[in-house]
Amino acid sequence: MSTSGAERRVTAVADTERVPTVIADDAHVIYKIYGSAGNQQSSPLSSFKKIVTRTKTANVREVHAVKGVTFVAYKGEAIGLIGSNGSGKSTLLRAVAGLLPVARGAIFAAGQPSLLGVNAALMNDLPGERNVELGCLAMGMSPTEVKSKKQGIIDFSGINERGDFSSLPMRTYSSGMAARLRFSISAAKQHDVLLIDEALATGDAKFRRRSEERVRELRANAGTVFLVSHSEQSIRDTCERSIWLESGLIRADGPTDDVMKEYEAYMRK
Repeated sequence: MSTSGAERRVTAVADTERVPTVIADDAHVIYKIYGSAGNQQSSPLSSFKKIVTRTKTANVREVHAVKGVTFVAYKGEAIGLIGSNGSGKSTLLRAVAGLLPVARGAIFAAGQPSLLGVNAALMNDLPGERNVELGCLAMGMSPTEVKSKKQGIIDFSGINERGDFSSLPMRTYSSGMAARLRFSISAAKQHDVLLIDEALATGDAKFRRRSEERVRELRANAGTVFLVSHSEQSIRDTCERSIWLESGLIRADGPTDDVMKEYEAYMRK
């Protein structure tokens, strides 16, 4: 179907008005792993002591987890990060969130990106409803906002569908229940950049549909969402753009269907 001159002009204006939210410029992330003599892995405490006291060790190994990654993310985008295990997806998310230093190059972000991971810390000895309150306050909500949103967050998470779990300590929750509550807390606020690591793969089909709809709402309100998931269907349903990482390198960046086809062909080899 042909496009009129007026439509082309509107499209051109829209493209020029795209606002970057995350810029990665030749970003490298390198881990240092400290071991002891005899190639035996030292304990975290002994490794920490060596770093603090600057004690030399004969066994220091570097892991180049992200290698010269360059991309620009824009407001209103949902971007899937795909790749095999150990490809650098979660490491890249943590670098975008500012939780890992960039050894070379740079990563720039609008505002403070919020990382939601299945291992995000909640207080196991406190009830779920109290964790909701503390999580919302930590995100900058006022006590009035927390009060108005708390029940909606609990309902969205579905933790009370089989009993009053919101009043029970978090340590009584299954890993899936805890992950659903983390997502529900984080998604209750509009974020400039929301980074989601596997959280959409932890619930049943009903929760995944709710989660995917919430991601679309965040995007519609000019947020940017990055999603790491081993569920190709979640990526296809949620993200119109995907970045394929393999061994720390970007192998493809473009429309999700196109990138998925390349990735699936690679995995079949």
